[in-house]
Amino acid sequence: MEFYIRPINSGDGKGLNELRRMPGVFENVLGIPSERIKQNENFVANMDANQHQFVAISKGQDNEELIVGTAGLSVNGSHRMRHSGNIGIMIHKDYQNKGVGTALIAALIDMADNWLMLVRLELTVFENNERAIHLYEKFGFEKEGLKQLAAIREGKYENEYLMARINANLYPPID
Repeated sequence: MEFYIRPINSGDGKGLNELRRMPGVFENVLGIPSERIKQNENFVANMDANQHQFVAISKGQDNEELIVGTAGLSVNGSHRMRHSGNIGIMIHKDYQNKGVGTALIAALIDMADNWLMLVRLELTVFENNERAIHLYEKFGFEKEGLKQLAAIREGKYENEYLMARINANLYPPID
């Protein structure tokens, strides 16, 4: 399976919407079934300098580009928290466990460490999303806490872990 990573472009809203609403993806992101393409187009069009979004692209039938994953990094806008950022990721159900998530997280970490000099990256993940937790731990993310009743999923309140990665090269760990 071949894919490549690139920054998100205008015109990617439709593919982003299809990914966000896909069974096997939808359950683990915070979208809702009525989410419209226009919302995703507006998201792409209105990204500011603190938002960085990558997409994983594979070639579909007729050689058209298919968005098979996306990952974003939002740098905290507060002056006193600009050393930190939040990340999020989603992968097409047929491309999970095939290296797409690893490539996207690596792209975000490269951006955070080598271009933005962020000390802290954080994320939330449903506590039973073991594949995602394993991916994050592979990149040095650690569980910091449990947010109880954090989000609604399939008619139930679900807990989320707060996970974070501290870049010890930029700031040594606190004893």
